[in-house]
Amino acid sequence: MSTANLPITREGYEKLVADLKHYKSVERPSVILAIQEARAQGDLSENAEYDAAKEKQGKIEDKISYLEDKIARAHIIEADASASETIIFGATVSVKDEGTGKEMDYMLVGPEDVDVTRNRISINSPIGKALVGKRRGDTVEVTTPRGAKTFTVQSYR
Repeated sequence: MSTANLPITREGYEKLVADLKHYKSVERPSVILAIQEARAQGDLSENAEYDAAKEKQGKIEDKISYLEDKIARAHIIEADASASETIIFGATVSVKDEGTGKEMDYMLVGPEDVDVTRNRISINSPIGKALVGKRRGDTVEVTTPRGAKTFTVQSYR
């Protein structure tokens, strides 16, 4: 487990807390019950239900530890991106892909907040790193998994 702070939005933090609560109050009790029921069947050496329940319990406990670590390291950032002179964490940035002419909006968030379906990209991603500190009209070149891209910052808020 890392000791570094984890930048996160309030929404992302609340999702981590809700996930942890779910694992502790729903998943953990459910698997404990499954283990008890499997034990009641007798010989544990050849009991597939018991083995499966114990394996699931290990995965649930790992997930709980993972979430507890993330929550402990979470650093909620609620900066007003629109008041900043440059692009910062939490900003929604409109960029134009100079190769295609297509405009896109990205919100720069922490690794735990990433949601590509909502165009929420990590501040640590190649595009996120390139945009931080830039201003309207700046052009950035980014090497992405799909090749080199050039973006021009249209606006941010």
